[in-house]
Amino acid sequence: MLPDSPDAQARLFYLLALGMLLAFWAAYRYRHRLGKAMQHAAIWLLIFVGLVLAVGFAEPLRHSLFHDEALSIDDRTIMLERARDGHFLATVEVNGQDVLFMIDTGATSVVLAQHDAERVGLDTRRLSFHVPVQTANGVVMSAPVRLQSMRIGGFIDRDVPATVNGGALTLSLLGMDYLNRFSGIRVERNRLYLTR
Repeated sequence: MLPDSPDAQARLFYLLALGMLLAFWAAYRYRHRLGKAMQHAAIWLLIFVGLVLAVGFAEPLRHSLFHDEALSIDDRTIMLERARDGHFLATVEVNGQDVLFMIDTGATSVVLAQHDAERVGLDTRRLSFHVPVQTANGVVMSAPVRLQSMRIGGFIDRDVPATVNGGALTLSLLGMDYLNRFSGIRVERNRLYLTR
């Protein structure tokens, strides 16, 4: 069935003519080497199929390899898979830098470890660690800050309040102040869904 548009018909005719020209060229070039022609055709077919798969499945493949990458389910929902240690981890772009966070519903705010705060452009030597925060290991002093931007999946938030932990926190925490920006949070088996 031919396309309705004259432009589409012209493109189809052009592609058919080009395909026939390539087929005649290949037949002439490999006229005495049919086995080699089949081998080269199979290689090009595998390359083509590989490119289609790489483009079509890039995001799900990356997500299956890196559990901390948020996978966009649709324009309103992202999904994270549970890590081997049982926690949900998320790579969030903070002030243009990737930071690995643990999703922590027990934490009130976004809490940056000092090394992550330095990476996103905060000078921890100039911060005032005067806010006491109760943790599982006792009271730790923290410094209030504001982050220019945070991006997870396709969602971007600007001017986000956060704290920098004054203790020996190794992994930054994504607490409820940030999670409450989502209208829906649900866990299904080993997957966490966040919906705006």
